[in-house]
Amino acid sequence: MKTQQEVLYIVDALKEKYPHGLCSLQYEKDYELLFAVRLSAQCTDERVNKVTPALFERFPTLESFAEADPEEVGQYIHSCGFFRGKSRDLVNCAKMLLSDYGGKVPGEMEDLLRLPGVGRKTANLIQGDVYNTPGVVVADTHCIRISGRLGLTDGTKDPVSVERQLRTILPPEESNGFCHRLVLFGREVCTARRTYCDKCPLRPWCDHFRGSETAQEDGADE
Repeated sequence: MKTQQEVLYIVDALKEKYPHGLCSLQYEKDYELLFAVRLSAQCTDERVNKVTPALFERFPTLESFAEADPEEVGQYIHSCGFFRGKSRDLVNCAKMLLSDYGGKVPGEMEDLLRLPGVGRKTANLIQGDVYNTPGVVVADTHCIRISGRLGLTDGTKDPVSVERQLRTILPPEESNGFCHRLVLFGREVCTARRTYCDKCPLRPWCDHFRGSETAQEDGADE
């Protein structure tokens, strides 16, 4: 595991590479971000951003979503995958936001998890991006993969465990932006298929890179 100083070095290096640690999903209203995150499950943000403009134009208010036929919603989000379940969640979520929360996206974890299709990852993202809640950790696939490679976590693939471990070491005011930067970093440098260590600014503190170097040295000694 990393020392607190090493964690800060990693945080600062990512901030230097990606000054704007922002969510890549496009939205104007809080509930639009909530819906966009739901659509992003098993789908790329790029695809979601292509779909949502027409979707939000057709259903411009929470009321219009609540009154929508899920089958029609599904026609707009078909290319995002799992469109039947997602369309039902969007319609039912709109209904609950109106009936239980006065048409506003709630900020408490317990309330967010009551909403259809919302898990801890989505709830943390809403808390961080909408309410600027300190200490939130969005444990998506990029966060899980890269945190394990760096040695910020013990390598577990369990999102709740990753979230818990990162909450204990990341500065609370940095954690939300840090997770957004990991997404950008995971797409460009530390991808799922391979690591581009030659252009990685985190090499001095990366367990994966150190392990690769050690393996190369051991091979050279044989």
